[in-house]
Amino acid sequence: MTAPLNVAILGASGYTGSELVRLLARHPRAAIRALTADRKAGQAMADVFPQFAGLDLPRLVTIAELDLAGVDLVFCALPHGTTQTVIKDLFAKKPELKVVDLSADFRLTDPEAYATWYGHAHQALELQAEAAFGLVELNREAIRGARLVANPGCHSTTSILPVVPLLRAGLIDPANIVIVSSTGMSGAGRAAKEEMLFSEVSEGVHAYGVGKHRHTSELDQEFGKAAGRPSLATFTPQLIPMNRGIYANITVTLAAGATAERLHEALATTYAGEPFVQVLPFGKVPQSRHVRGSNNVQLGVIADRGPDRAIVISTLDNLVKGASGQAVQNMNLISGFPETEGLNQLAIFP
Repeated sequence: MTAPLNVAILGASGYTGSELVRLLARHPRAAIRALTADRKAGQAMADVFPQFAGLDLPRLVTIAELDLAGVDLVFCALPHGTTQTVIKDLFAKKPELKVVDLSADFRLTDPEAYATWYGHAHQALELQAEAAFGLVELNREAIRGARLVANPGCHSTTSILPVVPLLRAGLIDPANIVIVSSTGMSGAGRAAKEEMLFSEVSEGVHAYGVGKHRHTSELDQEFGKAAGRPSLATFTPQLIPMNRGIYANITVTLAAGATAERLHEALATTYAGEPFVQVLPFGKVPQSRHVRGSNNVQLGVIADRGPDRAIVISTLDNLVKGASGQAVQNMNLISGFPETEGLNQLAIFP
């Protein structure tokens, strides 16, 4: 029997960290060898997340206590801005290590863009230059040979998957893309915040980061690359009172000669054979409940009233395909495993 891939999860006490544990605990080719936390160091994982009772998992330790001996791959589920120096130190200690980073620290290829959006200079420019943008369906070959993979953001994954193929095909106007992307509460993280209390967010919807959300920088980068010229989408995220899921309504202006039906055909062709992307029949509207708990993405294309516009709808689970499931998919790819390994769970419905 082939030896398992030994993995460590940094930041295991957060939602994305715990989702990695959930997925990897039943992965047939991976073994969890180390888990880190900050405030929860010294505790058992089941004390922090009781759903893991009965699993044989390592106790939580600080990053300073992490022993890389025997570890083949590290998942970093740490806050933005802190991960750069952590990963730089990991590679200094063990250059042959593989890293999948779930923060935003290595997603942008332009150092100036990073400084503009995140308010400080990047602390590991040489690593930023080598990182692969970890959206497997659109960047598979670059990821396959990477040492460092930058998992895309959840909002950006939801919008990039449907929009980039349309830009590459020249079917839509890069200057007229309007995205309203609604996310569940787990996207805000697990830290205690007054504005995230149940009574503060239930029975209502509100926009946040309007005109300045940091995932916009990923859209600018990937849309511009696909279009071959700058593309500044209008992006408005919204917080809705559900635990999981992202639901993006994307209004696009059609290029000359394009139709909504051609957009649907282009997406169906692009994702034919992709195990985690389902393009629904033309005119059918996806629902977030149908991807909950899975690594699946559902896309729908609907003709708008105006003959020069179409509506594209995209939905996924922000903790799975939007974060930890995508990270496991990246791990599978760079490790030579089947991409679907450990990710075959169906959506939880109802």
